[in-house]
Amino acid sequence: MMKRILFQGDSITDCGRVKEDFYHMGNGYANLVKAALGTECPNEFEFINRGISGNRIVDVYARIKRDFINLKPDYASIYIGVNDAWHEITQQNGVDTAKFEKIYSMLIDEIQAACPDTKIMIIAPYVLEGTATCNTEEIPDRLERFRTDVAEKAAVSKRIAEKYGFPLIELQPAFDAACKMAPPEYWAKDGVHPTICGHELIKKLWLETFQKW
Repeated sequence: MMKRILFQGDSITDCGRVKEDFYHMGNGYANLVKAALGTECPNEFEFINRGISGNRIVDVYARIKRDFINLKPDYASIYIGVNDAWHEITQQNGVDTAKFEKIYSMLIDEIQAACPDTKIMIIAPYVLEGTATCNTEEIPDRLERFRTDVAEKAAVSKRIAEKYGFPLIELQPAFDAACKMAPPEYWAKDGVHPTICGHELIKKLWLETFQKW
């Protein structure tokens, strides 16, 4: 019987997936993982993407039953946090860090209660200089606010991983290192959404982490 792998998160995970197609993977790191792992281990894994563009931690929590528990994954990765910062900066509808941590813990507690055998990987968000993060027309300190708030969410992600003993992917150091080889827009033009090269970077880190299980 094939093992089920679930990808959960926001637009970076969603990446244009067709919601009406149960198995559509989108065009990002989730699909790249499927291509690589599915080729290396044919018929061993079933891949499901349930990332939704614009989601914050409260949105993922709101659909925990439908898009996580009911799917009963053997493995899952959760990549969330950037919209919790972004929506506050641009729409005053973000999630502050204390609430982010509280809801994230609730999410994990309920998943573990319902799916105790599911192995979970946490992916901490990142942000780079880009067209979305450096637009200072209305918000002069936009990039500074992005960096500060996303760093807080990444720190929470790390604490969640440590609290529950989950493997962690820290994207900020990886993207910062990548930016020494090519400019930020090479990896994420708007500073948030990866280019295909950025997605390939995430995919490599995802597979390296998965192989440690």
